Amino acid sequence: MSTFQPLDYAIFIAYGLLILSVGLWVSRTKKGQKKNAQDYFLAGKSLPFWAIGASLIAANISAEQFIGMSGSGFAIGLAIASYEWMAALTLIVVAKFFLPIFIKEELFTIPQFIEKRFNTNLKTILAIFWVALFIFVNLTSVLFLGAKALDTILGNGDGSMMFQFIVGLALFAAAYSIWGGLSAVAWTDVIQVVLLIFGGLVTTIIALTYVTPEGGVLTGLDHVYQTAGDKFNMILKRDNPEFMNLPGIGVLIGGMWVANLYYWGFNQYIIQRALAAKSLREAQKGLAFAAFLKLLLPVFVVIPGIIAFVLFTQTDGTTIIDGVRSDFLRPDGSINYDISYPWLIRTFIPTGLKGLVVAALTAAIVSSLASMLNSTATIFTMDIYKPYMSKRVDGSDLVPVGRLAVLAALVIAVIVAPALDTMPQMFQYIQEYTGVVSPGILAVFLMGLFWKKTNTRGAIAGILSSIPTALLLKILPVEMPFLDQMMYTCLITMSVIVMVSLITAEKDEDPKAISLNKETFLTGKKFNIAAYTIMVILVVLYTVFW
Repeated sequence: MSTFQPLDYAIFIAYGLLILSVGLWVSRTKKGQKKNAQDYFLAGKSLPFWAIGASLIAANISAEQFIGMSGSGFAIGLAIASYEWMAALTLIVVAKFFLPIFIKEELFTIPQFIEKRFNTNLKTILAIFWVALFIFVNLTSVLFLGAKALDTILGNGDGSMMFQFIVGLALFAAAYSIWGGLSAVAWTDVIQVVLLIFGGLVTTIIALTYVTPEGGVLTGLDHVYQTAGDKFNMILKRDNPEFMNLPGIGVLIGGMWVANLYYWGFNQYIIQRALAAKSLREAQKGLAFAAFLKLLLPVFVVIPGIIAFVLFTQTDGTTIIDGVRSDFLRPDGSINYDISYPWLIRTFIPTGLKGLVVAALTAAIVSSLASMLNSTATIFTMDIYKPYMSKRVDGSDLVPVGRLAVLAALVIAVIVAPALDTMPQMFQYIQEYTGVVSPGILAVFLMGLFWKKTNTRGAIAGILSSIPTALLLKILPVEMPFLDQMMYTCLITMSVIVMVSLITAEKDEDPKAISLNKETFLTGKKFNIAAYTIMVILVVLYTVFW
Protein backbone atom coordinates (compact mmCIF):
# COMPACT_ATOMS: atom_id res chain seq x y z
CA MET A 1 0.00 0.00 0.00
CA SER A 2 1.52 3.29 -1.14
CA THR A 3 1.78 6.12 1.40
CA PHE A 4 2.26 9.85 0.97
CA GLN A 5 5.96 10.61 0.45
CA PRO A 6 7.98 13.88 0.49
CA LEU A 7 7.66 14.14 -3.32
CA ASP A 8 3.87 13.91 -3.02
CA TYR A 9 3.83 16.66 -0.41
CA ALA A 10 6.07 18.82 -2.61
CA ILE A 11 3.70 18.43 -5.60
CA PHE A 12 0.67 19.08 -3.41
CA ILE A 13 2.20 22.24 -1.92
CA ALA A 14 3.21 23.45 -5.40
CA TYR A 15 -0.41 23.05 -6.52
CA GLY A 16 -1.62 25.06 -3.53
CA LEU A 17 0.84 27.88 -4.21
CA LEU A 18 -0.11 27.94 -7.91
CA ILE A 19 -3.83 28.30 -7.19
CA LEU A 20 -3.30 30.96 -4.53
CA SER A 21 -0.94 32.90 -6.80
CA VAL A 22 -3.31 32.83 -9.79
CA GLY A 23 -6.29 33.67 -7.59
CA LEU A 24 -4.58 36.68 -6.06
CA TRP A 25 -3.09 37.81 -9.40
CA VAL A 26 -6.42 37.94 -11.22
CA SER A 27 -7.91 39.69 -8.17
CA ARG A 28 -5.55 42.64 -8.44
CA THR A 29 -6.89 46.09 -9.23
CA LYS A 30 -5.16 49.09 -10.72
CA LYS A 31 -3.69 51.58 -8.29
CA GLY A 32 -6.34 53.85 -6.86
CA GLN A 33 -9.23 51.68 -8.09
CA LYS A 34 -11.62 49.55 -6.06
CA LYS A 35 -13.75 46.60 -7.08
CA ASN A 36 -17.40 47.44 -7.57
CA ALA A 37 -20.27 44.98 -7.15
CA GLN A 38 -20.19 43.90 -10.81
CA ASP A 39 -16.44 43.25 -10.64
CA TYR A 40 -16.67 41.23 -7.42
CA PHE A 41 -19.88 39.26 -7.98
CA LEU A 42 -19.94 38.94 -11.81
CA ALA A 43 -16.23 39.17 -12.78
CA GLY A 44 -16.93 42.42 -14.63
CA LYS A 45 -19.12 40.46 -17.11
CA SER A 46 -15.98 39.49 -19.01
CA LEU A 47 -15.85 35.67 -19.04
CA PRO A 48 -15.32 33.84 -22.39
CA PHE A 49 -17.16 30.58 -23.15
CA TRP A 50 -14.28 28.24 -22.28
CA ALA A 51 -13.82 29.86 -18.85
CA ILE A 52 -17.59 29.63 -18.24
CA GLY A 53 -17.72 25.94 -19.19
CA ALA A 54 -14.64 25.02 -17.17
CA SER A 55 -15.81 27.01 -14.15
CA LEU A 56 -19.28 25.45 -14.31
CA ILE A 57 -17.79 21.97 -14.12
CA ALA A 58 -15.26 22.91 -11.43
CA ALA A 59 -18.06 24.43 -9.35
CA ASN A 60 -20.22 21.35 -9.87
CA ILE A 61 -17.65 18.58 -9.47
CA SER A 62 -16.47 18.32 -5.91
CA ALA A 63 -16.33 15.82 -3.10
CA GLU A 64 -20.05 15.32 -3.74
CA GLN A 65 -19.13 13.58 -7.01
CA PHE A 66 -15.64 12.20 -6.42
CA ILE A 67 -16.57 10.82 -3.01
CA GLY A 68 -20.36 10.67 -2.89
CA MET A 69 -21.03 9.57 -6.47
CA SER A 70 -18.19 7.05 -6.44
CA GLY A 71 -19.74 5.66 -3.26
CA SER A 72 -23.07 5.38 -5.07
CA GLY A 73 -21.21 3.73 -7.97
CA PHE A 74 -20.14 1.04 -5.47
CA ALA A 75 -23.70 0.68 -4.10
CA ILE A 76 -25.79 1.21 -7.25
CA GLY A 77 -23.54 1.14 -10.31
CA LEU A 78 -23.57 3.13 -13.56
CA ALA A 79 -27.24 4.07 -13.09
CA ILE A 80 -26.12 6.92 -10.81
CA ALA A 81 -24.43 8.43 -13.91
CA SER A 82 -27.89 9.56 -15.06
CA TYR A 83 -27.35 12.61 -12.88
CA GLU A 84 -24.37 13.49 -15.11
CA TRP A 85 -25.65 12.43 -18.52
CA MET A 86 -29.12 13.94 -18.04
CA ALA A 87 -27.37 17.09 -16.81
CA ALA A 88 -25.70 17.42 -20.22
CA LEU A 89 -29.13 17.59 -21.89
CA THR A 90 -30.40 19.90 -19.15
CA LEU A 91 -27.56 22.36 -19.83
CA ILE A 92 -28.69 22.60 -23.46
CA VAL A 93 -32.28 23.31 -22.34
CA VAL A 94 -31.11 25.97 -19.86
CA ALA A 95 -28.84 27.61 -22.45
CA LYS A 96 -31.61 27.84 -25.06
CA PHE A 97 -34.70 28.66 -22.98
CA PHE A 98 -33.60 30.22 -19.66
CA LEU A 99 -30.36 32.13 -20.29
CA PRO A 100 -31.80 34.54 -22.89
CA ILE A 101 -34.31 35.77 -20.32
CA PHE A 102 -31.85 35.98 -17.41
CA ILE A 103 -29.24 37.92 -19.37
CA LYS A 104 -31.85 40.23 -20.93
CA GLU A 105 -33.03 41.07 -17.39
CA GLU A 106 -29.39 41.89 -16.39
CA LEU A 107 -29.56 39.80 -13.21
CA PHE A 108 -26.89 39.62 -10.51
CA THR A 109 -28.76 36.88 -8.68
CA ILE A 110 -31.55 34.41 -9.33
CA PRO A 111 -33.71 35.89 -6.53
CA GLN A 112 -33.66 39.20 -8.44
CA PHE A 113 -35.73 37.51 -11.14
CA ILE A 114 -38.36 36.73 -8.52
CA GLU A 115 -38.43 40.39 -7.49
CA LYS A 116 -38.86 41.59 -11.08
CA ARG A 117 -41.48 38.97 -11.94
CA PHE A 118 -43.37 38.88 -8.62
CA ASN A 119 -42.46 41.00 -5.58
CA THR A 120 -39.76 41.83 -3.06
CA ASN A 121 -41.24 39.78 -0.21
CA LEU A 122 -41.14 36.52 -2.18
CA LYS A 123 -37.60 37.33 -3.34
CA THR A 124 -36.48 37.85 0.26
CA ILE A 125 -38.06 34.58 1.42
CA LEU A 126 -36.26 32.65 -1.31
CA ALA A 127 -32.98 34.51 -0.74
CA ILE A 128 -33.00 33.52 2.94
CA PHE A 129 -33.79 29.95 1.96
CA TRP A 130 -30.93 29.80 -0.54
CA VAL A 131 -28.39 31.19 1.90
CA ALA A 132 -29.46 28.57 4.45
CA LEU A 133 -29.37 25.77 1.86
CA PHE A 134 -25.89 26.73 0.63
CA ILE A 135 -24.50 26.85 4.16
CA PHE A 136 -26.23 23.91 5.86
CA VAL A 137 -26.42 21.44 2.95
CA ASN A 138 -23.93 22.37 0.21
CA LEU A 139 -20.99 23.86 2.09
CA THR A 140 -21.20 21.44 5.01
CA SER A 141 -21.45 18.34 2.81
CA VAL A 142 -18.52 19.37 0.59
CA LEU A 143 -16.35 20.16 3.63
CA PHE A 144 -17.27 16.88 5.29
CA LEU A 145 -16.75 14.68 2.24
CA GLY A 146 -13.53 16.46 1.30
CA ALA A 147 -12.15 16.02 4.81
CA LYS A 148 -13.22 12.37 4.80
CA ALA A 149 -11.29 11.78 1.58
CA LEU A 150 -8.14 13.47 2.86
CA ASP A 151 -8.39 11.61 6.18
CA THR A 152 -8.57 8.31 4.27
CA ILE A 153 -5.57 9.18 2.06
CA LEU A 154 -3.33 11.27 4.31
CA GLY A 155 -4.48 10.29 7.80
CA ASN A 156 -5.21 6.98 9.48
CA GLY A 157 -8.65 6.66 7.93
CA ASP A 158 -10.24 6.53 11.38
CA GLY A 159 -11.66 10.05 11.37
CA SER A 160 -9.18 11.33 13.95
CA MET A 161 -8.04 14.20 11.68
CA MET A 162 -11.41 15.07 10.16
CA PHE A 163 -11.82 18.43 11.87
CA GLN A 164 -8.28 19.53 11.00
CA PHE A 165 -8.92 18.76 7.33
CA ILE A 166 -12.29 20.55 7.42
CA VAL A 167 -10.59 23.68 8.75
CA GLY A 168 -7.71 23.36 6.26
CA LEU A 169 -10.03 23.12 3.26
CA ALA A 170 -12.08 26.06 4.51
CA LEU A 171 -8.99 28.25 4.93
CA PHE A 172 -7.65 27.27 1.49
CA ALA A 173 -10.92 28.17 -0.25
CA ALA A 174 -11.19 31.41 1.72
CA ALA A 175 -7.60 32.48 0.96
CA TYR A 176 -8.37 33.66 -2.57
CA SER A 177 -12.18 33.68 -2.88
CA ILE A 178 -12.74 36.24 -0.09
CA TRP A 179 -10.49 38.84 -1.70
CA GLY A 180 -10.94 38.17 -5.40
CA GLY A 181 -14.64 37.36 -5.78
CA LEU A 182 -15.92 35.60 -8.91
CA SER A 183 -12.90 36.57 -11.03
CA ALA A 184 -10.54 34.67 -8.74
CA VAL A 185 -12.94 31.73 -8.51
CA ALA A 186 -13.62 31.45 -12.26
CA TRP A 187 -10.05 31.83 -13.53
CA THR A 188 -8.58 29.42 -10.96
CA ASP A 189 -11.37 27.01 -11.95
CA VAL A 190 -9.87 26.78 -15.44
CA ILE A 191 -6.70 25.29 -13.89
CA GLN A 192 -8.70 23.21 -11.40
CA VAL A 193 -10.88 21.54 -14.05
CA VAL A 194 -7.86 20.46 -16.14
CA LEU A 195 -6.28 19.01 -13.02
CA LEU A 196 -9.37 17.23 -11.75
CA ILE A 197 -10.08 15.60 -15.15
CA PHE A 198 -6.46 14.48 -15.43
CA GLY A 199 -6.40 13.20 -11.87
CA GLY A 200 -9.70 11.38 -12.30
CA LEU A 201 -8.60 9.63 -15.48
CA VAL A 202 -5.25 8.64 -13.94
CA THR A 203 -7.00 7.10 -10.91
CA THR A 204 -9.44 5.12 -13.07
CA ILE A 205 -6.74 3.84 -15.45
CA ILE A 206 -4.29 2.79 -12.71
CA ALA A 207 -7.03 1.15 -10.62
CA LEU A 208 -8.12 -0.90 -13.65
CA THR A 209 -4.59 -2.24 -14.09
CA TYR A 210 -4.73 -3.72 -10.57
CA VAL A 211 -8.16 -5.38 -10.86
CA THR A 212 -6.72 -8.69 -12.10
CA PRO A 213 -3.37 -10.36 -11.35
CA GLU A 214 -2.56 -10.25 -15.09
CA GLY A 215 -2.78 -6.45 -15.14
CA GLY A 216 -3.72 -4.24 -18.07
CA VAL A 217 -6.42 -1.58 -18.44
CA LEU A 218 -8.55 -3.45 -20.99
CA THR A 219 -8.22 -6.74 -19.09
CA GLY A 220 -9.28 -5.00 -15.89
CA LEU A 221 -12.22 -3.28 -17.59
CA ASP A 222 -13.39 -6.55 -19.14
CA HIS A 223 -13.15 -8.32 -15.78
CA VAL A 224 -15.12 -5.54 -14.04
CA TYR A 225 -17.82 -5.72 -16.71
CA GLN A 226 -17.99 -9.54 -16.60
CA THR A 227 -17.97 -9.68 -12.80
CA ALA A 228 -20.32 -6.79 -12.10
CA GLY A 229 -22.43 -6.68 -15.27
CA ASP A 230 -25.55 -5.73 -13.32
CA LYS A 231 -23.76 -2.58 -12.16
CA PHE A 232 -23.72 -1.32 -15.78
CA ASN A 233 -27.50 -1.07 -16.18
CA MET A 234 -28.62 2.55 -16.53
CA ILE A 235 -32.34 1.79 -16.08
CA LEU A 236 -32.97 -0.20 -12.90
CA LYS A 237 -35.77 -2.77 -12.68
CA ARG A 238 -38.32 -2.59 -9.87
CA ASP A 239 -36.82 -5.60 -8.07
CA ASN A 240 -33.45 -3.85 -7.79
CA PRO A 241 -32.81 -2.85 -4.13
CA GLU A 242 -31.71 0.60 -5.33
CA PHE A 243 -34.90 1.22 -7.34
CA MET A 244 -36.12 3.63 -4.64
CA ASN A 245 -33.14 5.88 -5.38
CA LEU A 246 -33.30 5.62 -9.19
CA PRO A 247 -36.81 4.53 -10.26
CA GLY A 248 -36.26 2.98 -13.69
CA ILE A 249 -37.65 4.87 -16.68
CA GLY A 250 -38.79 7.60 -14.27
CA VAL A 251 -35.18 8.76 -14.29
CA LEU A 252 -35.56 9.83 -17.93
CA ILE A 253 -39.08 11.25 -17.86
CA GLY A 254 -39.70 12.00 -14.17
CA GLY A 255 -38.12 13.60 -11.15
CA MET A 256 -34.58 13.70 -12.51
CA TRP A 257 -35.72 16.63 -14.66
CA VAL A 258 -36.90 18.45 -11.55
CA ALA A 259 -33.54 17.94 -9.83
CA ASN A 260 -31.50 18.92 -12.89
CA LEU A 261 -33.57 21.90 -14.06
CA TYR A 262 -33.51 23.34 -10.56
CA TYR A 263 -29.78 22.75 -10.12
CA TRP A 264 -28.54 23.92 -13.54
CA GLY A 265 -31.17 26.57 -14.23
CA PHE A 266 -31.88 28.26 -10.91
CA ASN A 267 -28.92 27.50 -8.67
CA GLN A 268 -26.98 30.71 -8.01
CA TYR A 269 -23.50 29.22 -7.72
CA ILE A 270 -23.94 27.45 -11.07
CA ILE A 271 -25.77 30.00 -13.20
CA GLN A 272 -23.68 32.92 -11.86
CA ARG A 273 -20.90 32.00 -14.31
CA ALA A 274 -23.25 32.37 -17.25
CA LEU A 275 -24.52 35.72 -15.94
CA ALA A 276 -20.88 36.89 -15.98
CA ALA A 277 -20.43 36.13 -19.69
CA LYS A 278 -19.31 38.66 -22.30
CA SER A 279 -22.53 38.06 -24.22
CA LEU A 280 -25.53 35.74 -24.48
CA ARG A 281 -23.95 33.73 -27.33
CA GLU A 282 -20.76 33.32 -25.27
CA ALA A 283 -22.80 32.12 -22.28
CA GLN A 284 -24.68 29.59 -24.42
CA LYS A 285 -21.46 28.20 -25.89
CA GLY A 286 -20.07 27.96 -22.36
CA LEU A 287 -22.97 25.79 -21.25
CA ALA A 288 -22.60 23.59 -24.35
CA PHE A 289 -18.90 23.13 -23.53
CA ALA A 290 -19.83 22.17 -19.97
CA ALA A 291 -22.35 19.65 -21.36
CA PHE A 292 -19.60 17.86 -23.30
CA LEU A 293 -17.50 17.66 -20.13
CA LYS A 294 -20.47 16.21 -18.23
CA LEU A 295 -20.58 13.30 -20.67
CA LEU A 296 -17.03 12.36 -19.61
CA LEU A 297 -17.48 12.57 -15.86
CA PRO A 298 -18.91 9.08 -15.12
CA VAL A 299 -15.64 7.59 -16.44
CA PHE A 300 -13.76 8.94 -13.44
CA VAL A 301 -16.42 9.44 -10.77
CA VAL A 302 -18.64 6.34 -11.17
CA ILE A 303 -16.40 3.65 -12.69
CA PRO A 304 -13.93 3.88 -9.74
CA GLY A 305 -16.79 3.00 -7.39
CA ILE A 306 -17.63 -0.10 -9.46
CA ILE A 307 -13.94 -1.07 -9.47
CA ALA A 308 -13.89 -0.77 -5.66
CA PHE A 309 -17.01 -2.98 -5.50
CA VAL A 310 -15.30 -5.71 -7.55
CA LEU A 311 -12.15 -5.58 -5.40
CA PHE A 312 -14.29 -5.67 -2.25
CA THR A 313 -16.30 -8.74 -3.32
CA GLN A 314 -13.08 -10.63 -4.26
CA THR A 315 -14.70 -12.84 -6.92
CA ASP A 316 -12.70 -15.43 -8.89
CA GLY A 317 -9.99 -13.86 -11.03
CA THR A 318 -9.91 -10.64 -8.99
CA THR A 319 -6.70 -9.45 -7.37
CA ILE A 320 -6.86 -10.15 -3.64
CA ILE A 321 -6.07 -7.02 -1.64
CA ASP A 322 -5.18 -7.64 1.99
CA GLY A 323 -7.48 -5.86 4.40
CA VAL A 324 -9.93 -4.64 1.77
CA ARG A 325 -13.00 -5.88 3.63
CA SER A 326 -11.94 -4.45 6.97
CA ASP A 327 -11.19 -1.13 5.24
CA PHE A 328 -14.75 -0.82 3.92
CA LEU A 329 -16.71 -2.35 6.81
CA ARG A 330 -17.84 -0.17 9.69
CA PRO A 331 -17.85 -1.57 13.25
CA ASP A 332 -21.59 -2.33 12.91
CA GLY A 333 -20.97 -4.39 9.74
CA SER A 334 -22.38 -1.86 7.28
CA ILE A 335 -20.36 -0.86 4.21
CA ASN A 336 -18.72 2.56 4.12
CA TYR A 337 -19.40 3.23 0.41
CA ASP A 338 -18.02 6.77 0.38
CA ILE A 339 -14.39 5.79 0.94
CA SER A 340 -14.25 4.05 -2.48
CA TYR A 341 -12.41 6.79 -4.37
CA PRO A 342 -9.92 7.81 -1.66
CA TRP A 343 -9.26 4.11 -0.92
CA LEU A 344 -8.26 3.54 -4.56
CA ILE A 345 -5.91 6.52 -4.41
CA ARG A 346 -4.32 5.40 -1.15
CA THR A 347 -3.96 1.80 -2.30
CA PHE A 348 -2.83 2.01 -5.92
CA ILE A 349 -1.53 5.44 -6.95
CA PRO A 350 2.31 5.54 -6.86
CA THR A 351 4.49 8.21 -5.28
CA GLY A 352 4.62 11.44 -7.29
CA LEU A 353 1.39 10.75 -9.10
CA LYS A 354 -0.33 10.42 -5.75
CA GLY A 355 0.56 14.02 -4.90
CA LEU A 356 -0.91 15.14 -8.24
CA VAL A 357 -4.07 13.04 -7.87
CA VAL A 358 -4.69 14.28 -4.32
CA ALA A 359 -4.12 17.81 -5.62
CA ALA A 360 -6.77 17.12 -8.28
CA LEU A 361 -9.19 15.87 -5.66
CA THR A 362 -8.49 18.91 -3.50
CA ALA A 363 -8.97 21.12 -6.57
CA ALA A 364 -12.46 19.69 -7.02
CA ILE A 365 -13.30 20.33 -3.38
CA VAL A 366 -11.81 23.80 -3.10
CA SER A 367 -13.26 25.10 -6.38
CA SER A 368 -16.77 24.08 -5.29
CA LEU A 369 -16.30 25.61 -1.86
CA ALA A 370 -15.08 28.87 -3.40
CA SER A 371 -18.03 28.93 -5.82
CA MET A 372 -20.60 28.28 -3.09
CA LEU A 373 -19.03 30.90 -0.83
CA ASN A 374 -19.06 33.54 -3.56
CA SER A 375 -22.69 32.82 -4.44
CA THR A 376 -23.79 32.78 -0.81
CA ALA A 377 -22.17 36.19 -0.39
CA THR A 378 -23.75 37.46 -3.63
CA ILE A 379 -27.29 36.54 -2.58
CA PHE A 380 -26.85 37.80 0.99
CA THR A 381 -25.30 41.09 -0.12
CA MET A 382 -27.48 41.90 -3.14
CA ASP A 383 -30.82 40.46 -1.99
CA ILE A 384 -30.80 40.84 1.80
CA TYR A 385 -28.20 43.41 2.88
CA LYS A 386 -28.50 45.95 0.04
CA PRO A 387 -32.30 46.49 0.12
CA TYR A 388 -32.74 46.28 3.90
CA MET A 389 -29.50 47.31 5.64
CA SER A 390 -27.24 49.29 3.30
CA LYS A 391 -27.15 53.04 3.92
CA ARG A 392 -24.68 54.02 1.19
CA VAL A 393 -26.20 55.16 -2.09
CA ASP A 394 -22.96 54.58 -4.04
CA GLY A 395 -22.78 50.87 -3.09
CA SER A 396 -19.24 51.21 -1.72
CA ASP A 397 -20.09 48.96 1.23
CA LEU A 398 -21.28 45.99 -0.85
CA VAL A 399 -17.91 44.34 -1.55
CA PRO A 400 -16.69 44.55 2.10
CA VAL A 401 -20.01 43.10 3.28
CA GLY A 402 -19.71 40.34 0.67
CA ARG A 403 -16.30 39.42 2.06
CA LEU A 404 -17.65 39.31 5.62
CA ALA A 405 -20.55 37.12 4.42
CA VAL A 406 -18.07 34.63 2.94
CA LEU A 407 -16.24 34.43 6.26
CA ALA A 408 -19.43 34.03 8.31
CA ALA A 409 -20.80 31.29 6.03
CA LEU A 410 -17.52 29.41 6.25
CA VAL A 411 -17.37 29.54 10.04
CA ILE A 412 -20.92 28.17 10.37
CA ALA A 413 -20.25 25.39 7.83
CA VAL A 414 -17.04 24.35 9.61
CA ILE A 415 -18.94 24.02 12.90
CA VAL A 416 -21.84 22.02 11.38
CA ALA A 417 -19.91 19.74 8.95
CA PRO A 418 -18.73 17.09 11.49
CA ALA A 419 -22.38 16.27 12.30
CA LEU A 420 -22.80 14.56 8.89
CA ASP A 421 -20.73 11.54 9.92
CA THR A 422 -23.70 9.13 10.11
CA MET A 423 -24.92 9.45 6.49
CA PRO A 424 -24.53 6.16 4.47
CA GLN A 425 -24.56 7.60 0.88
CA MET A 426 -23.85 11.31 0.97
CA PHE A 427 -24.67 11.93 -2.69
CA GLN A 428 -28.15 10.48 -2.24
CA TYR A 429 -28.60 12.41 1.02
CA ILE A 430 -27.83 15.71 -0.73
CA GLN A 431 -30.23 14.96 -3.60
CA GLU A 432 -33.04 13.78 -1.34
CA TYR A 433 -33.02 16.65 1.14
CA THR A 434 -32.51 19.34 -1.50
CA GLY A 435 -35.45 17.65 -3.22
CA VAL A 436 -37.82 18.64 -0.43
CA VAL A 437 -37.65 22.30 -1.47
CA SER A 438 -36.40 22.36 -5.07
CA PRO A 439 -39.66 21.18 -6.76
CA GLY A 440 -41.63 24.15 -5.42
CA ILE A 441 -38.96 26.63 -6.43
CA LEU A 442 -38.71 25.11 -9.91
CA ALA A 443 -42.50 25.28 -10.29
CA VAL A 444 -42.55 28.99 -9.39
CA PHE A 445 -39.75 29.79 -11.85
CA LEU A 446 -41.22 27.77 -14.73
CA MET A 447 -44.67 29.27 -14.31
CA GLY A 448 -43.20 32.75 -13.88
CA LEU A 449 -41.13 32.40 -17.03
CA PHE A 450 -43.59 30.76 -19.38
CA TRP A 451 -47.19 31.37 -18.18
CA LYS A 452 -48.22 35.02 -18.35
CA LYS A 453 -51.23 34.57 -16.02
CA THR A 454 -49.04 33.55 -13.09
CA ASN A 455 -49.36 36.20 -10.38
CA THR A 456 -47.70 36.89 -7.04
CA ARG A 457 -50.48 35.34 -4.96
CA GLY A 458 -50.29 32.15 -6.98
CA ALA A 459 -46.49 32.01 -6.65
CA ILE A 460 -46.59 32.54 -2.86
CA ALA A 461 -49.35 29.95 -2.44
CA GLY A 462 -47.33 27.51 -4.55
CA ILE A 463 -44.06 27.95 -2.66
CA LEU A 464 -45.78 27.75 0.75
CA SER A 465 -47.69 24.59 -0.18
CA SER A 466 -44.73 22.81 -1.80
CA ILE A 467 -42.79 21.85 1.33
CA PRO A 468 -45.83 20.41 3.21
CA THR A 469 -46.69 18.53 0.00
CA ALA A 470 -43.16 17.09 -0.24
CA LEU A 471 -43.15 16.09 3.43
CA LEU A 472 -46.61 14.52 3.12
CA LEU A 473 -45.47 12.40 0.16
CA LYS A 474 -42.49 11.28 2.27
CA ILE A 475 -44.64 9.97 5.12
CA LEU A 476 -47.33 8.26 3.04
CA PRO A 477 -47.77 4.56 3.91
CA VAL A 478 -46.99 3.67 0.28
CA GLU A 479 -43.23 3.78 -0.33
CA MET A 480 -42.33 6.07 -3.21
CA PRO A 481 -38.92 6.84 -4.78
CA PHE A 482 -37.83 10.35 -3.83
CA LEU A 483 -37.40 11.32 -7.49
CA ASP A 484 -41.09 10.45 -8.01
CA GLN A 485 -41.92 12.50 -4.92
CA MET A 486 -40.11 15.44 -6.48
CA MET A 487 -42.03 15.14 -9.74
CA TYR A 488 -45.42 14.90 -8.00
CA THR A 489 -44.54 17.81 -5.69
CA CYS A 490 -43.61 19.95 -8.70
CA LEU A 491 -46.81 19.09 -10.59
CA ILE A 492 -49.02 19.68 -7.52
CA THR A 493 -47.30 23.01 -6.87
CA MET A 494 -47.84 24.08 -10.48
CA SER A 495 -51.52 23.16 -10.13
CA VAL A 496 -51.80 25.29 -6.98
CA ILE A 497 -50.15 28.22 -8.79
CA VAL A 498 -52.58 27.88 -11.71
CA MET A 499 -55.69 27.65 -9.50
CA VAL A 500 -54.77 30.55 -7.20
CA SER A 501 -53.62 32.73 -10.11
CA LEU A 502 -56.87 32.16 -12.01
CA ILE A 503 -59.03 32.78 -8.95
CA THR A 504 -57.23 35.98 -7.92
CA ALA A 505 -56.37 37.39 -11.36
CA GLU A 506 -57.56 40.95 -12.01
CA LYS A 507 -56.45 40.94 -15.65
CA ASP A 508 -56.00 38.37 -18.41
CA GLU A 509 -52.23 38.57 -18.08
CA ASP A 510 -50.19 39.55 -15.05
CA PRO A 511 -48.71 43.07 -15.46
CA LYS A 512 -45.25 41.73 -14.63
CA ALA A 513 -45.43 38.84 -17.13
CA ILE A 514 -42.37 38.40 -19.33
CA SER A 515 -42.83 39.14 -23.01
CA LEU A 516 -41.46 36.29 -25.11
CA ASN A 517 -41.22 35.77 -28.87
CA LYS A 518 -39.46 33.43 -31.30
CA GLU A 519 -36.43 35.71 -31.54
CA THR A 520 -35.84 35.34 -27.78
CA PHE A 521 -34.85 31.71 -28.22
CA LEU A 522 -32.81 31.89 -31.44
CA THR A 523 -29.37 30.30 -31.02
CA GLY A 524 -26.16 30.39 -33.05
CA LYS A 525 -24.96 27.75 -35.51
CA LYS A 526 -22.11 26.52 -33.29
CA PHE A 527 -24.43 26.06 -30.33
CA ASN A 528 -26.97 24.19 -32.45
CA ILE A 529 -24.34 21.76 -33.80
CA ALA A 530 -23.09 21.13 -30.26
CA ALA A 531 -26.63 20.56 -28.99
CA TYR A 532 -27.51 17.98 -31.65
CA THR A 533 -24.17 16.20 -31.15
CA ILE A 534 -24.79 15.88 -27.41
CA MET A 535 -28.28 14.49 -27.98
CA VAL A 536 -26.98 11.86 -30.41
CA ILE A 537 -24.25 10.80 -27.95
CA LEU A 538 -26.84 10.45 -25.17
CA VAL A 539 -29.09 8.27 -27.33
CA VAL A 540 -26.12 5.99 -28.06
CA LEU A 541 -25.08 5.81 -24.37
CA TYR A 542 -28.56 4.91 -23.12
CA THR A 543 -29.05 2.40 -25.93
CA VAL A 544 -25.78 0.61 -25.08
CA PHE A 545 -26.21 0.62 -21.29
CA TRP A 546 -30.00 0.36 -21.01
